[in-house]
Amino acid sequence: MTVVGTPPPKWDRMGAKAAHSTEELAKIGVEAWARKNMSKRLGSNFPAEGVEWWTRMMGRTATSTMIGFGETIPYTDITDDLPRIKCPTLVLMTEGSALGSVESTRAWQQTIPNSELRVLPGDSYHVAATDADRCAQETREFILKHRKS
Repeated sequence: MTVVGTPPPKWDRMGAKAAHSTEELAKIGVEAWARKNMSKRLGSNFPAEGVEWWTRMMGRTATSTMIGFGETIPYTDITDDLPRIKCPTLVLMTEGSALGSVESTRAWQQTIPNSELRVLPGDSYHVAATDADRCAQETREFILKHRKS
């Protein structure tokens, strides 16, 4: 399994911010909401054309879907599930991800048996989008390393 640019298993930092985002999403819609903050999600090295494309693509998401996500994910705690993961697991993130520090990510990653953390340069947390080729390369190497002969 490969986990790329994921929020932590327990997202303690959202709270009132999630409620505010829900109100804002309902008021202005998904595309306008995404336009306000997408560049920081995609990081400082992602081209402006890519940010625009991603913003428009995300803008096609139903507002109700985004609100449902925002009302669920920040309050979900899967910490106790991590040690029960049986398959080899690769966790990919960037060194400057706003979803969590390398140290905090390593702390939960290490609770998954037979897992590895690989940290890519950059500050995107949509790293599967901004660094797709590198994520694919890292995943391929991980699979080859763990495949059964």
